[in-house]
Amino acid sequence: MTTSITADAVAKERQPAALPMLFLTEMWERFSYYGMRALLVIYLVNSVGYSRADALAVYATYTGLVYLSPLIGGYLADRYLGRRKAILIGGFTMALGHFAMAFPALLHLALGLLIIGNGFFKPNIGTLLGSLYRENDPRRDGGFTFFYMGVNTGAFLAPLIAGTLGEKVGWHYGFAAAGVGMCLGLAQFVYGQDKLGTAGFIGNKTRLDKADWMHILLIACGMVPLVFAILAVWSAIGPVWNSLPAIAKLLVVIAIIAGLWFSNKLSGKAKTQEPLNKEEWQRIFAILIMGFFVVFFWMGFEQAGGTMSLFADKQTDRHLLGWEIPASYFQAINPLGIVLMGPFIAAIWFKLGQSRFAIPTPAKMAIGMIILGLGFVVLAIAQSEADRVGQVGPLWLVAVFTLHTLGELCLSPVGLSMVTKLAPARVGAMMMGVWYLANAVANYLAGVMEELLKNTGFPLYSFLVASSIGAGIVLLLITPLLKKLMHGKG
Repeated sequence: MTTSITADAVAKERQPAALPMLFLTEMWERFSYYGMRALLVIYLVNSVGYSRADALAVYATYTGLVYLSPLIGGYLADRYLGRRKAILIGGFTMALGHFAMAFPALLHLALGLLIIGNGFFKPNIGTLLGSLYRENDPRRDGGFTFFYMGVNTGAFLAPLIAGTLGEKVGWHYGFAAAGVGMCLGLAQFVYGQDKLGTAGFIGNKTRLDKADWMHILLIACGMVPLVFAILAVWSAIGPVWNSLPAIAKLLVVIAIIAGLWFSNKLSGKAKTQEPLNKEEWQRIFAILIMGFFVVFFWMGFEQAGGTMSLFADKQTDRHLLGWEIPASYFQAINPLGIVLMGPFIAAIWFKLGQSRFAIPTPAKMAIGMIILGLGFVVLAIAQSEADRVGQVGPLWLVAVFTLHTLGELCLSPVGLSMVTKLAPARVGAMMMGVWYLANAVANYLAGVMEELLKNTGFPLYSFLVASSIGAGIVLLLITPLLKKLMHGKG
């Protein structure tokens, strides 16, 4: 017997039962990541003795690889592991990395474990959530917005807890707190896995068995010798890589990405999967175009953990009633703003979506990029004032973070949702990895852009005003073309 789902029935249907569990899992994972990010640059400068340029270079490499590794993790989950096992492998590996950060001698091992663990975890948690919805499910955007609020609840708590411990008690207490957060996320995911049904498995299983747990623990622990091996190889080839011009490095990265992509395609053929049809390729092309544009957004936005963190530490008067506010606290403004403004923005998108004034996904993202550029207008003025008088008041950064948060709400939740709607199911996690690749490029550029502009005479924040607003305007202009490529799915 067949049944039809009416519009009224869909409207009354609740979100998937697993959504709160995935919310809490992601919340604790983001607590661990943002606790680490809030401390890394100022720790390297104030405790380890890195120069500003070297600390930003480490930040660029770390955050860039954090968003590049999901391309590999998504591929492995799609083909071999399944999303549920990949998430747990990633979580255990990241927990090891955070606890390793508590020991100064293990800095590079810790960063390597965090990068690899994130690669397993990040593309698969969002894709797992997307798999719980039907095609064209009207609940999807609301579910992803709720999920995104989980991300930012963890990101809000991280600078306050890990930041306070790190800056006021001891740096390594702050890093250990991030590790505890990751363990809480793992416990939440394991405890709530019954609500997922068969989602996240290759096959029709509903629970992890002993063999699955053996695989998870062996692979996670195996990441420790793998990182040591990578570090040994890097000690030999690192000087050669560092001597390459930027364009050569970019070409190498593109070659690696292309190799992974074609390997994924050939693997799919070997498993007799149907080839992608014309419409599916057009939808993938739309993802790639929008991924190119979001590079300009995240290149600016991710200044938060780099130059803006140092601006808060060195050029902001943080004294309040005899107490110095930790510099990391400013990074809590963004997630707090998302939690407070997120429901309001989601309601606007929903209301517009039910009317003839519906705004397509590319236009929403373009609006976010323009708002980000306005934030850098404020920051450019604040930097000029700080250069003149030494330090400025904290309200300058409050205003910048608020504008950046509003821009992020216009771009990031709908972008994640868009990938799960447009990507063909058999390459879903892989395409989520490609989406995060744009973040990888952007995060790397965010860390090195100040150094790249050093000899041009072009101030960093003025450059980011032009790149953010300019890219946003171009994306608005090509929105009609993207709508055609999306075939009504965005």
